[in-house]
Amino acid sequence: MTGAEPVDVVIVGSGFGAAVTARRLAEHGISAVMLERGKRWPVGPDQETFSTLGAPDGRSAWLSDVSVLGDATPVDRFVGVLERIATPGIDVFTGAGVGGGSLVYGGALVQPPRAVFDRIFRNRVDYDEMDSVYYPRVREVMAPRPCPPHILARPEYAACRAWLELGRRAGLRSELVDLAVDWAAVDEELAGTRPPSVVAGEAWYGNNGGVKRSVDHTYLRAAEDSGRLEILTQHVVRAVRSGPEQRFVVSADHIDDAGSVVARRELAARRLFLGAGSMGTSRLLVRARARGWLARLGRSVGTYWGNNGDVGCTVLGLGPAVRPDTGGTIAVMIEDLDNPLGPTVVECFADRAAAGRRGTVASAGRSPVSGRGTFAYDASTDEVTLAWPAADPAVEGGRGAVASTYQRLVEAAEDPCLVVGPVRSVSYPVSPDRPAGPVAVAATAHPLGGVPLDLATDNVGRVRAYRGLYVVDGALVPGHTGCAGPALTIAAVVERNIERIIEQDWP
Repeated sequence: MTGAEPVDVVIVGSGFGAAVTARRLAEHGISAVMLERGKRWPVGPDQETFSTLGAPDGRSAWLSDVSVLGDATPVDRFVGVLERIATPGIDVFTGAGVGGGSLVYGGALVQPPRAVFDRIFRNRVDYDEMDSVYYPRVREVMAPRPCPPHILARPEYAACRAWLELGRRAGLRSELVDLAVDWAAVDEELAGTRPPSVVAGEAWYGNNGGVKRSVDHTYLRAAEDSGRLEILTQHVVRAVRSGPEQRFVVSADHIDDAGSVVARRELAARRLFLGAGSMGTSRLLVRARARGWLARLGRSVGTYWGNNGDVGCTVLGLGPAVRPDTGGTIAVMIEDLDNPLGPTVVECFADRAAAGRRGTVASAGRSPVSGRGTFAYDASTDEVTLAWPAADPAVEGGRGAVASTYQRLVEAAEDPCLVVGPVRSVSYPVSPDRPAGPVAVAATAHPLGGVPLDLATDNVGRVRAYRGLYVVDGALVPGHTGCAGPALTIAAVVERNIERIIEQDWP
């Protein structure tokens, strides 16, 4: 531990779970140092902080020479907000920057129904308590609201109205999604006094103008305002190991805007909270176990990874009034919870890439699929790889359930419709994992699992065999969040866990 700076608490990452942890620790007078690999993205009055979907540049991609969505547009290598991790079985998108995944999510905060929630944690987490205490606690901070009626009635939101009507015609529950956005600012976008951002579905590369309520504006702001949180940006954590004096040594590279290492830093923490997201936290721990740095980690570390059951589809033929590139971000969802093949939800969203194709609605469906992915250490490269069994019967079953819901919608449509999917063809450059040219790939922006709650950890996220080591992110959730986007459930589970940890682990 020679040269390591002693610190009481270190938090790795700054997404939903890490931000919840930082705020609640600060409220109890506990100071922490947060290590975030990306930049801070302050939104200014010029509304030019982030790249846009229509004109991606280096700000859009994490240390990539090309844009990570759609066609591979050359960009300057930069510490941008969205990373695409290509694996043989699936492409995984993760956020980077102060705010983590909340910078690049659509703002949807959806609570799964009880029956589907119980399929996630199998009685390890009490739904009644989550429903009455912890889900409301997150909503109090994030303040989500559904699209107001006067905005839904606008021509720009014709796709959302069509989606609502399609679900109703099919006899399915159709409802507006709670979105953590500033609807007053959306009014300004529609009035032309503010450049369109939410209306245009700008989310993947960040949202200019601060219209979307990401955690850097909510949880993290409160923690920093308390004076008890220090955020070190552009610090990429490379290794975690146990050290003397019951401390954990965290090794990080301090990088410049192009990703070059300018300094190396080590912190020795009495308590270490891992909130680097499912991919980041899982890979750190699997590598630490393989290298002998945390040799007592159990076999369940690196298991139960899943894609939240995500399936992307596009519906064509919904009428000339429908514009696919307006009406954002994710305003409407249709529930098919009694689907005999498995409960499903399908959501529509604005898609800039489909501009000009009237009658088209981009959407994402999901059905619960248990976490069947695993992480493994490759000694030849000193890297941790993800194996996702895309052809597994359970994974294919989830896709089949979603496909059956889309079929039901198409059959109920007033005019002939067509569904394109369940995976989209996208172009990527040559890489070890991808051939050149257009290829059909499975993808998810909702990676979950890898350090499952009550298996790799105890019931509140303490990593087994290592006192003072905690997981506080989506790695705890085994594969899916029950027909819902994961943001609300991740934050609520961490609200539950950190409350108990503070009560039990601090004198």
